Amino acid sequence: MANLTFDFTGRSVVVTGAARGVGRAIAERFTGAGASVFLVDFDADAVAATAAELGATGIAADVSDTAAVTAVVDRVVTDTGRLDVLVNNAGVLRDGVLWKLTDDDYETVMAVHAGGTFRFTRAAVPQFRAQGSGRVVNVTSYTGLHGNVGQSNYAMAKAGIIGFTRTAAKELARFGVTVNAISPNARTRMVESIPQAKLDELAAQIPMGRFAEPSEMADAVAFLASDEAAYVTGVVLPVDGGLSI
Repeated sequence: MANLTFDFTGRSVVVTGAARGVGRAIAERFTGAGASVFLVDFDADAVAATAAELGATGIAADVSDTAAVTAVVDRVVTDTGRLDVLVNNAGVLRDGVLWKLTDDDYETVMAVHAGGTFRFTRAAVPQFRAQGSGRVVNVTSYTGLHGNVGQSNYAMAKAGIIGFTRTAAKELARFGVTVNAISPNARTRMVESIPQAKLDELAAQIPMGRFAEPSEMADAVAFLASDEAAYVTGVVLPVDGGLSI
């Protein structure tokens, strides 16, 4: 897939959680393909720095805040006259075994992952309908399908995104909008913080024997957002080296 070159010239793209990691790689992929890219992140300094490096626009916003989300969409449409691709990637972790999680641990994770995906997609629909086209790509997780000790809140949020993706795909297809998701398995700061012995153990469970680079996630997102994927909707695409087999 890395050899494919998708052209997004003249299109506007919003990527949430874009200051670093997978979100940054996705934003870089779209920028390189000619799109007008808007990076959204809660970390104002980091998103500004990343946007400057990529030649994109950085916006500091809380994806769990409806007013902030609406303001981002309004700005994109005001600046470019359109919104073509929305990538819901923003996330946060508040890990702990179930009986030790607080209400805040639960509410925060749900509000950012599931709530952010819902709010941004809802805010984008009027513009998508006016254009008669649009692409939504959500980021879910292997944990949302299979669970993971210490992440009941995260698993619940990511499983919810899968259900949301399939429902939104059914509702928005009539307007020329596709809604898909990827389930990634990439080398990020969170993965690299794992002790090497444990990292080796985890990598051994992946049929391809390694974690992906963030750029490999970006390639999958670019495909789902492309014209070539116009007849693909409601799909949760595992980009995990065979981990989910």
